[in-house]
Amino acid sequence: MKIGVLHEIKVQENRVAVTPAGAEILIDNGHEIYIEKSAGLASGFLDSDYTLHGCKICNQAKEIYELCDMVIHVKEPQKDEIPLIREDQIIFTYLHLAASRELTESLMQTRGLFLGYETIQKKNGSLPLLIPMSEVAGRMAIQQGAKYLEMEWGGRGVLLGGVPGVEPGTVLILGAGTVGLNAAQMASGLGAKVYILDEDTERLRALQRILLPNCFTIASSPAVVRDLIKRADVVVVSALKPGARAPKLVSKKMLKTMKKGSVMVDVSIDQGGCFETSRPTTHNDPIYEVEGIIHYCVSNMPGAVAQTSTLALTNATLPYILEIANKGYRKALLTSPELALGANIIRQNITCPGVSSAFNLPLVSIEKALG
Repeated sequence: MKIGVLHEIKVQENRVAVTPAGAEILIDNGHEIYIEKSAGLASGFLDSDYTLHGCKICNQAKEIYELCDMVIHVKEPQKDEIPLIREDQIIFTYLHLAASRELTESLMQTRGLFLGYETIQKKNGSLPLLIPMSEVAGRMAIQQGAKYLEMEWGGRGVLLGGVPGVEPGTVLILGAGTVGLNAAQMASGLGAKVYILDEDTERLRALQRILLPNCFTIASSPAVVRDLIKRADVVVVSALKPGARAPKLVSKKMLKTMKKGSVMVDVSIDQGGCFETSRPTTHNDPIYEVEGIIHYCVSNMPGAVAQTSTLALTNATLPYILEIANKGYRKALLTSPELALGANIIRQNITCPGVSSAFNLPLVSIEKALG
């Protein structure tokens, strides 16, 4: 199979979809790899690192789309790229379609096949291609929260870890998944007082056994959120429903009860965000204020630490890229339940329940969509 790797054009997206080492494995399996010029540069990989293993360099994205059977991204196709997508071409990337009807309908019109990293799911319910980026985003959320608490950025002037004789800052984490766990580990490691909330008490029991004593696991409810948000210096939210829009967990009304200059970090912004007041921001312009509360809602947080993120992403995606390339998309989708859940759009058909429900569009089975 001819596989193309694009130079990401989303604002401040520095990751690349595959490392030179990953490309080498694909080539060793008999596939041809085409890399857009400078695609890996921001992640620390030169074009020569790719050509050393037999990759071919293309000057423009247009060449990639014209030549390749499958195009792999990091982020969703941007407006300038969508007209280049061919019928039956496989696009494998993070899609997050439930956050944008416009993008969903635009991709449907191409008659391509769109597989989303974020909806591939194992039998145990885990999301293997979302986990590594969630680990990065969870850790980054605390770094960013701590930074924007500084007065230079309009924050409260609180040091999260405190110092001897001074009470530490308080971090509230909504959601005890991968993001929540990594955020809790970072915040507690700094010395902050951490509350982590979730509706799954079994998950909370498991986390309580591995987290530091300054972490407190609490069963989530609207009343608990309303109470704890008043004490928080940093709020991190990471609730997720695979493929669907994120639930709204913090209302604008709650903001009026919070301490001025506190920071809210919405890691679920790719799926529409969990704060009523959330809107996507970029690394170039990452924050804004509502009711005196700093909002950090960057939709591609891991892009700021591109080398770490690219290595982690390739480790996760490569087996699935290989499965599609080795089997062909039809056999891969029909024989792999995990990959089948990754199918979001097939030839104008919505095949992902979360996307279908987000826009009240018909849901079509994989078998019917493939014909």
